[in-house]
Order: sequence, then structure tokens, then C-alpha cells
Amino acid sequence: MYGIADTEWVVAKARQLGFDLCGIASVDDLADMRHFREWLDRGYAGQMQYMQDPRRADIRQVLPEAKTVIVCAINYNTDYPVSTEAAAQAGKGRAQGWISRYAWGDDYHKIIGNRLRELISEMRGYFSGLWPAREYVDTGPVSERMIAAQGGLGWQGKNTCLLNEKAGSWLFLGIILTSLELSASNAFGSPPADLCGNCSLCLEACPTGALVEPYVMDARRCIAYLTIELREAIPEQLRAPMGRHVFGCDICQDVCPWNRKPAFSSEPGFRPRHKLIAPELRWLLALTEDGFKEVFSGSPVKRAKWRGVIRNACIAAGNIAAQFPPSAPERLQLQQRLRELAQSSDALIAEHAGWALMRFA
Repeated sequence: MYGIADTEWVVAKARQLGFDLCGIASVDDLADMRHFREWLDRGYAGQMQYMQDPRRADIRQVLPEAKTVIVCAINYNTDYPVSTEAAAQAGKGRAQGWISRYAWGDDYHKIIGNRLRELISEMRGYFSGLWPAREYVDTGPVSERMIAAQGGLGWQGKNTCLLNEKAGSWLFLGIILTSLELSASNAFGSPPADLCGNCSLCLEACPTGALVEPYVMDARRCIAYLTIELREAIPEQLRAPMGRHVFGCDICQDVCPWNRKPAFSSEPGFRPRHKLIAPELRWLLALTEDGFKEVFSGSPVKRAKWRGVIRNACIAAGNIAAQFPPSAPERLQLQQRLRELAQSSDALIAEHAGWALMRFA
């Protein structure tokens, strides 16, 4: 096994490459996945079939020679209002939706993936011999948050996000799985303590009740799941609670006390693209498929696809209908576009546009 000095070299190199946090965990010390299996058995994963991959139960099924997991985190928070502040300012004559903070800039998979590959390259110059390594950024059958906690980066909060005492939860995670046997970051201690205490703000703030109990999320009710992962009709009882959200949701992070004094990222790729902070719903609803591909090229938003974003924007439009008087130009223009979409040959879009129109009555 390599010594603590080698672990410190890896951590320092990760920081040099732009990661804000880095930790190392032994594969032998990773927590068992029984709680994850129970979560799946409850049906909480919804239609996310990739969560059922049996390799998640044992990381050695991903890389049989694996001995160590290196987990890195980078802050993606930017100096712009949070969704709860923006919602308080809504209703001033502008029909706006909301896109989750993580999707304002460029696709984090590429930014972090490139940086992880740089770290592997540096490690090959430092550690001799031939040794396999694989990097993942939400792209493999691994549980990044569990690994990050074991590697000393923080604890899993009641909102199920990874929380760090200094950095909060605005963190992207990436891991490197390798056969190198490195000393764990917490070799002389335990993973960080759970500092959520008696706080329940995230559970109380979730508009759809997705946090069914502390530390447990029913993804089928989560706005992020509904607007991104779900490809079919959104259940009617969850449409009104979705509010203005058209891609993802940040509410449980926005209200978290550990995010009250956030650090801001200096990564240029995370700076918001034009129009993506509180996007105008008329603009979104008017996008064609080709226009969507052009606007969201290289953006995480493309995961929801054009029909998903239009579906979501229809719901958002219906949910803000009451904020405009009957003769307001913004209201009339939204109604006209919704009427057009209600005649769409795409049954999913037509149905959601029709639902939104009823909210204007």
C-alpha cells in the first residue's frame, strides 16, 4: 500500500487542477448497499432503470482489480439569486420559468470528465507500473455521494444531497476507480459527522412531498425527476406543485442553512448562458426542435429533450396564469401559443398544453 504522503500528493494535485475537494476511500471500507436495495424495492427510483444495475451493489463488478476510489468535487454555485428568492420576485408582468442552477452553464460531465482524465494522466507520471483506472461523472453504476461521504468530503443530508460544512451542497462529484492501493483520507478518523441536527427545512419546503422522511427521497415525486427523467405524462396531482420549474429543482438546497454563506465558483464553464436564468416562457414555448438543439447544444438541459422541456413549460405557464389580469398582453400571448400546442400532433405536448389552457379559464 502507498503511504499517506502519496494520498496527500493526489489530493494536492486534484486541487491544482481546479477541484475544490478531493478524498480517497478504500473499496473495502465502502458502506454496504442494503439501504439502497430497500430504496429500489420501494419503487422510489421510478423509471430510472439504470439505478437497477446490479454492479451498484459491488463496485468491484465495475473494475474487479479496484482497491481505491478517488472522489473529487467542484463548486458550481454562481453569484445569482436562488430559486426561492426569484419566486418571491415573480408576478411582476413577466412570465418566467426556472432552470436548476447546475444547468445554467456548460455540461458539467465534460468539464469534470476532462479534469479527471488530467488527474489520471498526472498520476501515471507519479505512480509507476501498469494500473487500470476509470473515471465517472454521473456516467457509471457507482454511488458518488456514498463514496464522497466515505472519502471525507461531507455527509448525506436529509435532502439526500452531499453536504460539506464549508462548501454546502452546490457540488458536482466525479470519481476515479483504480487498482492503486492508496491510504484512505480518513485513515485516522471517521467520515464527517452528520450535522443536519433537528433541522427539517428541506422536508418542509419540498412542494411535491418528495422527501418522504429524513434522508429518503421518493424520486417519483421529485420535480427534478419529473422534469428531466420522466418521459411520459406528469401526474396531474403533481403539476400545480411544480410551479415554474421547467428543468430540475433547487428548493431543498436553497433553504438549507449550510448554503447560507456560499462560496462562488470561478469556473467559466459554470457561468450562466444567456436567457437560462428565469427563462421567458413565451421564448421557451416558441422553440422548435431545431431551435432547441441550437440553444441547448453542450448544455445539461438537452437531457430532457425538446418535447420534455415544452411539456414542462406548458405546466409552468398554466401555473402562473393567475398572476396576470385577463387582458394582459403576456397572458394573451401565452394563451395563443398554448392553443397552438394543444393542436400538436405530439399527444404528450397537446395534453399538457390543454391542461395549461384550463388554468387560464
